[in-house]
This record gives sequence, structure tokens and C-alpha cells, in this order.
Amino acid sequence: MTTPEADQSQAPRPEERLERAVRAAEQALIEYEIAVETFRVEVENFARLHEQRLGPLYARIEELDAEIAEAKAARSGDPEDIRRAREARARVLPMPGVDDLLHGWMDGDGLFPEAVAMLTDQPVRPPQRVRPSEEARKLYRELARKAHPDLAQEEAERKRREEFLSRVNAAYARGDEALLGELAAEWAAGPVPPERRPSPAEELYARLEWLAQRKELLTLVARELEDGAIAGMLRLAPDDPDGLLDEIAGRLRADIARREAELASLTARD
Repeated sequence: MTTPEADQSQAPRPEERLERAVRAAEQALIEYEIAVETFRVEVENFARLHEQRLGPLYARIEELDAEIAEAKAARSGDPEDIRRAREARARVLPMPGVDDLLHGWMDGDGLFPEAVAMLTDQPVRPPQRVRPSEEARKLYRELARKAHPDLAQEEAERKRREEFLSRVNAAYARGDEALLGELAAEWAAGPVPPERRPSPAEELYARLEWLAQRKELLTLVARELEDGAIAGMLRLAPDDPDGLLDEIAGRLRADIARREAELASLTARD
């Protein structure tokens, strides 16, 4: 039978309960950061693929719209038609840096051969696909959990982890499974992180407040990603995003065919 004094001595101190709460919050934040970063990479990669595959089709539609407006203006001579034609042409005129924006699909002289091949359904080298493999995802999650800067107590160790994790994030964004494996081996061979020292209650409360602010910031980042057009497209076909792009491309090609027929009809009357 234990005495009240013994029961009191076995009860955890308030600082110990608070420290456990901080550690739990840190681990939860790390898991949340991993989820947000994984989603960001997925959205970024799909956006790149979307632009590579559909960009030339949208460019062709804008060019046809300009040519149709110009043909109508040439036939009617109406000032309003001329204004519309000028506006349509202005939308497709080359701008400074347009090559960078269109990733090599077209320049001031028109579409590149690769884009023409895609528009005419000729064989063309597919755009580079970046989608991290399951093994890359696993390696990334493990490294993010082990090397996260929030697990460091000393400033020097935090900086070391931040530099290392930036390399991990870059490798993951490229889907570089081999490099992630090398980074995992590098971390395993690196210095053993120092053990966490007990912290005063005031520092623990401040840490909890910082973690809450960080989670709020990540929530805003995640919400911005989720509200974007690319994320909306991914939600339409989460299991087959490529099929969705093919479907959109088919509709765009049909729009192009209709515009080409309209333009041919307008120019045939001249």
C-alpha cells in the first residue's frame, strides 16, 4: 500500500507533461509539413505537365482567333471589327521573356517543330515527367522526420539540418530516388544529434506558441494550393491525371478544327 507522499512523488511534474506536449506537437507539425510539401510537389509537377502538353494547343487557338478576327475585319472594314482584330492580335504578339513563359514551345516566328508535331498528332518526344516514386516518397518522409530542424536544440545543429533538408527537398522535387538514397546514407553516417535537454516551462510555452503559428502558416499554404486551378484539376481525376489531360487536349483539338474550318471559309470568299 502506497502512502499519499509516495503517490505524489510518482506523479509527473507539470514541466514533464508540458515537454511531452511540445514533443507531440513537433512531431505532428513535421508530419503536416511532409504532407504539404508532398502536395506542393504533386501540384507543381502536374502544372508543368499541363503547360507542356496543353500550352501549344491554347497558343494555336489564340492565333486562330486573331486570324479569324483579322479576316472578318478585312471583309467588313467596320471600325469595331478592326478594333477586335487588333485586340486579338495583341494577345498573341511576342512579349519580353515569352520564350521562358512558354518553355520553348514558340517564339516570335511561331510554333516550334515539336509543338507543330503535337498539334498535328505526329510522333513527338513526350515531355519529361516528374512524379516521385513510392520509394522516393518513403525516403523523403523518413529523412524529413529524422533531420527536421525543429528537432534541434542548438542553433548550429538547426542550421545544419536546414541546409541538409533543403538538399532533400530539391532531390524530392526532381524525383531523384538515387540521390535521396545517398542523402539517407549521408545522414545515417553523420553526427548523432544531441539529446534533448530539459527546458524551463517558459521556454516550452513559447515553443508551443511558435508551433501553433507555424501550423497556421502551413495551413494557409495548403489552402492556397488547394484553391488553385491545378489542384482543382487533380481533384477531378486523382487516379488518372494523364487521362484528364488527354481529354482536355481532345476538346482543344476539336476547337482548333472548328476554328480552322471557320478561317478557311472566311478566306475562301476573298
